[in-house]
Amino acid sequence: MQFKDHNHILAPPRATDPGWAHGTMVNGGRQKIKCKYCQKIFLGGGISRLKQHLAGERGNVTPCEEVPEDVKVQIQQHLGFKVLEKLRKQKEENCAKNLYLSYFQDKEGDDEDNDDAGPLQKMAIRRRGKEVVEGTSKRTKRRKKQHPPMAVPVVARPLLQNFASQESFDQADIAVARFMYEAGVPLRAANSCTFQQMADSIAAVGPGYKMPSYNALRGRLLNRSVQDAGEYCKELRKSWEVTGCSVLVDRWMDRINRTVINFFVYCPKGTMFLRSVNATDITKSAEGLCNLFDSVVQEVGPKIIVNFVTDTSPTYKAAGKLLADKYKTFFCSTCGVQCIDLMLEEISKKDEVKEVLEKAKRVTRFIYNNARVLNLMRKKTSGRDIIQLARTRFTSIFLTLQAIVTLKGHLEQMLTSNSLMQSPFTKQREGIEVAEILVDQHFWSMCDHALNAAKPLLSVLHLMDREDRPSMGYVYDAMEKAKKSIIEAFDNMESDYASYLKIIDHVWQEEFHSPLHAAAYHLNPAAFYNANFSFNKVIQKGLLDCIETIEPSLSAQVTITSHIKFYEEAVGDFGRPVALHGRESLAPATWWSLYAADYPDLQRLAVRILSQTCSITTSERSWSMFECIQYKKRNRLEQQRSSDLTFVHHNLFLKERRAEATKSRCMRNNIDPTCLEAMDANIGDWVEDLEEDLSWLDETVSTEQVNHGIQNTDDSNSNESTDDRSSDLTKGLDGDDDL
Repeated sequence: MQFKDHNHILAPPRATDPGWAHGTMVNGGRQKIKCKYCQKIFLGGGISRLKQHLAGERGNVTPCEEVPEDVKVQIQQHLGFKVLEKLRKQKEENCAKNLYLSYFQDKEGDDEDNDDAGPLQKMAIRRRGKEVVEGTSKRTKRRKKQHPPMAVPVVARPLLQNFASQESFDQADIAVARFMYEAGVPLRAANSCTFQQMADSIAAVGPGYKMPSYNALRGRLLNRSVQDAGEYCKELRKSWEVTGCSVLVDRWMDRINRTVINFFVYCPKGTMFLRSVNATDITKSAEGLCNLFDSVVQEVGPKIIVNFVTDTSPTYKAAGKLLADKYKTFFCSTCGVQCIDLMLEEISKKDEVKEVLEKAKRVTRFIYNNARVLNLMRKKTSGRDIIQLARTRFTSIFLTLQAIVTLKGHLEQMLTSNSLMQSPFTKQREGIEVAEILVDQHFWSMCDHALNAAKPLLSVLHLMDREDRPSMGYVYDAMEKAKKSIIEAFDNMESDYASYLKIIDHVWQEEFHSPLHAAAYHLNPAAFYNANFSFNKVIQKGLLDCIETIEPSLSAQVTITSHIKFYEEAVGDFGRPVALHGRESLAPATWWSLYAADYPDLQRLAVRILSQTCSITTSERSWSMFECIQYKKRNRLEQQRSSDLTFVHHNLFLKERRAEATKSRCMRNNIDPTCLEAMDANIGDWVEDLEEDLSWLDETVSTEQVNHGIQNTDDSNSNESTDDRSSDLTKGLDGDDDL
């Protein structure tokens, strides 16, 4: 059945091309097609032009910016089939031609050996073979001239794989899925960069490939992977002498307060995993933690470390202070990301912000606990989610609030859609409350008020969490700009912004500030030479503290303090035109390495300070692995295998993530907010299952209906539970929005 209106037709009768699912014919013409996603209309080229648009092929059309990624890949694969099917046919034609020619060549050879064949007959055979070759060649040239080959699709696949049928692809998909389900592999493993690499390597081998055995995986293959990871770490260690490094203490705690500490070492070239320790027995002892930290310092080298970063818990801060007092050659500071999260937490406790967050939580709970409402919302928002997962709880909460404001129009469309208005959900008390919230202008006004204070802090957090450059040189300036942005957002009304700035300043002074931040601000040429730079006592004292701590030689300290004026006055190489241009375009440490050669002691100090991070790098948190490694009794050899597995696991992840950041591609974060993995973000209460809370249901809805799923008035859906995520959520954006 064709659904159509006055001007648009979804697809022509008997259409089989998959491209018609993503475009509509305009005025009933096959050549004039409108893209479903960006609404662009193609006046010629038909369905082929639309598919090139969706697949992102440049040349004939501009790529679609709104097409979902799964649709894009599907169309790319489809175009790849067409191109390679054409190549296959050409290959068959060439094979047939070669067989035909070989027949004549063999025939000619036979005739030459045959004394009965005359010279005229031999000549005719040669002429016939030549005509075949020339005729085929001319036809091929004409065909290429008239129909140039289609652009190679973005997603390149091995040749043999592309000749496979769609049924073969489906069988491969289900085989991968069955393995993941049967082996209990976390589904987010599909987000790994090496997941597709593995598939491509197997496909390149072709049929007959045998997967490695259990013994091979824990034996020779693990040994080889340890060696590869070791080479990666060796390359990073080579740069420590020049740039220094930051030791990062990443603490994990499970629900029964067992603690694992992962130690990472950061430098601008990349981050490496050092080791993992079960610290459950010492996590409440500052002295015990200090002894553990001391062993890590000895392993890395106290003269190489510039910054030792812990989390914000009092015991860890105390242990860091003991460590810094013992060596006096590096600084101990707390994680910047956690400090920003602490600022956001304090802001969330203010009455006006607490109220708006509670209302926003009701909205997300309602949507994420009704599968069909969730599907409808995702359709209205082109697949975007409201829940935004980040590394910390309150970062996730305020990013989610920001997403609600951004999607305001889409949520209002969903609220007034016929599908939702005619559904049982509008008769539920919770549904009525959510509708009242979304139409309340005071709610939206309070959202803006809360985000006025939170958004500048989220920008600082984004800066600190970047993989492609050290953040130390930017943090102090970013915090100053964030406070100015908050003042401007509240229209310079001190009564509105004063309480927020008080929270920020308190956390900054008590938890976060380090002399490294002030010194890095002074040594960052982009900040220092800016007209808004303000040299105060805090910055001056921070610079002097860094000179005395990082450079233990008194003579070198004197030299540095005497040379700093040349930098401040832009004398010599500091004042070159190319140096002036590079203040903004180059990373601060790179700038110093290029233009401070005349002042080697000052150059070394500046490069080491500006090459540090101020946040703890986190890796994939796999508690199932650590259950196996840290908490099970095993012999010495098996324990070594487990340590090797941890070493490879983290360093492979960090290496791949670094490669992604270098290529300026976003890391994939395809975790559904309703799944268990998402609960690691600690915002489960924003998607909490309200199945047991029946007080918000309308009196006309019985408890039995809640237990078995609210019944749809449509008989065809009468047995379907509205909370059955295993069925409804798998429909994704293609699910039926007829509620």
